[in-house]
Amino acid sequence: MDTPTKIGIGSAVNRVDGFEKVTGSAKYAAEHKPDGMLYGYVVSSTITKGSIAEIKESKARSVSGVIEVLTHQNRPHIAWRDGNYQDEVAPPGSPFRALGDKKILFNGQPIAVVLAETFEAARYAASLIEVRYAVETHNTDFKLALAEKFLPSKKRSNYHPPKSRGNAKAAYEEASLKVSGEYHLATEHHNPMEMHATTVVWEGDGKITVHDKTQGSQNTQTYISNIFGFSKNDVRVLNPYVGGAFGSGLRPQYQVYLAVMAAKLLKRSVKLVLTRQQMFTHVHRPEAVQSIKLSAEPSGKLTSMSVTATTSTSRFENNMEDVVIWGLIGYDCPNATADYAIAPRDTYTSGDMRAPGAATGMAFFEMAMDEMAYAARIDPLEFRRINYSDIDAMNGTPYTSKALKEAYVEGAAAFGWDKRSSEPRSMRDGSEMVGWGMATGMWDAQFSKTSASAKLSANGHLEVSTATSDIGTGTYTVMALVAADTLGLPMDRITAKLGDSDLPTSPVEGGSWGAASSGAAVQLACQALAAKLLKAADKVKGQPLGGASMADVHFVGGKVVLKSDPSVGVDITEVMRAADLSSIEAEETASPGIGGMISLMRKSRHTHSAVFAEVK
Repeated sequence: MDTPTKIGIGSAVNRVDGFEKVTGSAKYAAEHKPDGMLYGYVVSSTITKGSIAEIKESKARSVSGVIEVLTHQNRPHIAWRDGNYQDEVAPPGSPFRALGDKKILFNGQPIAVVLAETFEAARYAASLIEVRYAVETHNTDFKLALAEKFLPSKKRSNYHPPKSRGNAKAAYEEASLKVSGEYHLATEHHNPMEMHATTVVWEGDGKITVHDKTQGSQNTQTYISNIFGFSKNDVRVLNPYVGGAFGSGLRPQYQVYLAVMAAKLLKRSVKLVLTRQQMFTHVHRPEAVQSIKLSAEPSGKLTSMSVTATTSTSRFENNMEDVVIWGLIGYDCPNATADYAIAPRDTYTSGDMRAPGAATGMAFFEMAMDEMAYAARIDPLEFRRINYSDIDAMNGTPYTSKALKEAYVEGAAAFGWDKRSSEPRSMRDGSEMVGWGMATGMWDAQFSKTSASAKLSANGHLEVSTATSDIGTGTYTVMALVAADTLGLPMDRITAKLGDSDLPTSPVEGGSWGAASSGAAVQLACQALAAKLLKAADKVKGQPLGGASMADVHFVGGKVVLKSDPSVGVDITEVMRAADLSSIEAEETASPGIGGMISLMRKSRHTHSAVFAEVK
């Protein structure tokens, strides 16, 4: 018997959620319309700092179809403790509470919500609300905010302080080759395709179902329960499809808070969608300034590196990022020092956006590395090879694995780097100037405790589930591939379920830990299920597998076969029939464990990349 081709990790397959997305049958948070639903429209502050002196609502309330206008004056009771508003990834501080009081903390702050029978009525009524403010002096200028920069005593949980080594100042002063520069990054806003939206379905009896644009259904579920006094069992959050996020959905944004507040007050279903303009009023990558000094020997060997950086935050929370550590980790240099601070402004709190900290700090450091290579008259790729570190140079720990040297070789060969001219402005394609550049990339290789379940039905169909999210990065397909790899089933016999707070526990989807964490949990659940299936195989007439152990069998092509003789096997559906099973289920949790925690302390985990680019 020929062994069927096994589909699994590394196989080229179509995205399992692709059909729903390209045909429009995938429903996003704003595309649900429960019976009797009201439409909410947010009124935003037009000042940056101060307080609301008066709100005139009469004109808005007179619009046909308007049901309610929510403000700080008539909102229902909400929790008063800061701890109730702290979500899974919140930085230290006092989280923003929309309609909490009359104070204005940032421009665009939500100050009212109009609830109406139609979207058009809500939007029109919102335009009629008149607000009088008591204006206070504000600052949103990052350069001015630098005068207030500081390092908080309470650090964000995922912040890693830099560790200096040697005497960078003395080495820099003594060096004959040196460069220094200041680099600035303006504020960046996520602006994913899907704007932040929430549809709250009022189920009655104090129960709600929340369709939300979020990267963590269970994070949002806890947030809602803590603030509004719901039992977790009475709140179900769904986010099976997320139209991009990359950090903007890690924390619950104010639209879900306002939609739930309105639904609870009115005991009706409510939909609230932020406008594209309002997408600029919440989370964003912080503005940053970074100063870098490098020195080197004529051979190109680095002798010192000094890095200082400041990033922006709000006045009510202290967001911090790992900005200054990347060069200290990545390159072999005997003298290195770094310093980091944050500068408060009258804005919403900055937050995570696509490789937070590294996208800022690593990019700036690589720019400085290029400038140092040019000063030393050494090829940029060769300069990085000269200063290559086999270990985490800041912490002095070995890596679990590192293949950056190999990436340099393969990338250079594929790009044709050896054909690069070292002189600036010397390469052309017709009338266009051509620039070739390269850089090293680094990011954390992270793993978070995650649970998953696997359920095999009598017809041989497998369902794997976890509460994680798919922000467009392919989590559905990863889960299905891992399941196929473990149980040897074809992809069309596997369904992946995610984006539901009722499913097995999962952290927010972020930090690039999603595939590793949910994949490991799915694998464990499928392995546990496989063990149960093999035990049930003893019920098959004649016991063709002869009481084999897990080490003795393969799962491939929908069958359990002997490794020693692939011609001997039994179909999974035959096992289910013989054992009179309608289904087999297993749930497992993937976590580092004690050994893993010890390994985390002794070894460093980073992903590395060699980036080559052409600019015309």
